[in-house]
Amino acid sequence: MRKAVFPGSFDPITNGHFDIIKRGISLFDEVIVAIGVNAEKKYMFSLDERKKFIEESFKDEPKVRVITYTGLTIDLCAKEKADFILRGLRNPADFEFEKAIAHTNRELSKIETVFLLTAASTSYISSSIVRDVLRNGGDITKLVPKAVINK
Repeated sequence: MRKAVFPGSFDPITNGHFDIIKRGISLFDEVIVAIGVNAEKKYMFSLDERKKFIEESFKDEPKVRVITYTGLTIDLCAKEKADFILRGLRNPADFEFEKAIAHTNRELSKIETVFLLTAASTSYISSSIVRDVLRNGGDITKLVPKAVINK
């Protein structure tokens, strides 16, 4: 069984994340969406809200499982018996950042990272942009799945 962990803070999940997960479903037997918990970070949405957004967005997809975790992603992958980390790339800056993490993870655990390019229609979307639009009373309907809008 090919399992991939798709880690992130998902504060909130965006249409870009949604696209990567949907495309990952065709590549893997299971996609574990892993919401990392960082006590140092201040989130707009609670951990429970972020988990519910993703679960609701994929309620009809049995190949997607949503969990939360603390610690290293490679330790989570070992615990879940996942051989792959799934990541989305929006731009060259993402690539440089993700490349360094992927090399480190492979050095420490031999796990492979699979990169998918985001769709052109969602490549400009980030959770920080969504949060900024929300803080300023803007319309996020084209940026996030319905589960977030219905919050």
